[in-house]
Amino acid sequence: MDDMTTTYRTVRRLRYDTKLRLLQVRAVERITPKMKRITLGGDELAGFVSAAHDDHVKLFLPPPGQEKPVLPTLGPTKLVFPDGAARPVARDYTPRRYDAAANTLAIDFVLHGDGPATSWAAQAKPGQLLGVGGPRGSFIVPNGFDWYLLVGDETALPAIGRRLEELPPGARALVVIEVADADEEQRFDTRTRLDARWLHRCGAEPDASLLTKAVAALTLPRGDGYAWLATEASAAKALRRHLVEERGLRRDRVRASAYWRRGAMATHETYDD
Repeated sequence: MDDMTTTYRTVRRLRYDTKLRLLQVRAVERITPKMKRITLGGDELAGFVSAAHDDHVKLFLPPPGQEKPVLPTLGPTKLVFPDGAARPVARDYTPRRYDAAANTLAIDFVLHGDGPATSWAAQAKPGQLLGVGGPRGSFIVPNGFDWYLLVGDETALPAIGRRLEELPPGARALVVIEVADADEEQRFDTRTRLDARWLHRCGAEPDASLLTKAVAALTLPRGDGYAWLATEASAAKALRRHLVEERGLRRDRVRASAYWRRGAMATHETYDD
């Protein structure tokens, strides 16, 4: 591989000034039975920047029974909340789609269990208020690879869908996605050469076996590829280990993230050493 190709396929990081915004729900749409898209807007959204499909913003949820969350201010080293104010619950989510012309930001929520974000999204209506912080930065994967492998469960669907929409026409994309059942499959507005494999749990609890077996059975294309995957923490680590140690992908060509951890709340970790 020559120096020009190496440079063309070099990932890079961008950092942004942290911004906190109070936004209003503009629209609510049911994507699948267990996926809801909530579109936010407001004057404070102007200047929003998100350059990568797996960016994350921190959502500040209003307490039950209250109209809006109490947002912190930016201190020298940390967020500072007003004295005596109840801290809002905060969760990380993917910016699914930002429309600068319309000044709107879409966030997709998986409706599962009874967590605070799920509960808020389940009742969300136009006019309600939500706090949004970030993103703080982006991890940019170039569009010049020969192929892309995207792997994840429903928590990764917003990032996968965004990546497929943003890849250039003709890019080769292999996608393996685990969802509850066939009703949770989504259609992507993409111009890629897409090979999508949908895995259905059919009532079973999520575990690592469906994704790991499906990825192990894949025939990867020739050429220089990049793998991105996001799922439960133990599965993310196992998949990364398989692709690096058994498939021979370079470590810097496999980015794995834990979007959740069994028995824990608010997990977001990345394994890309």
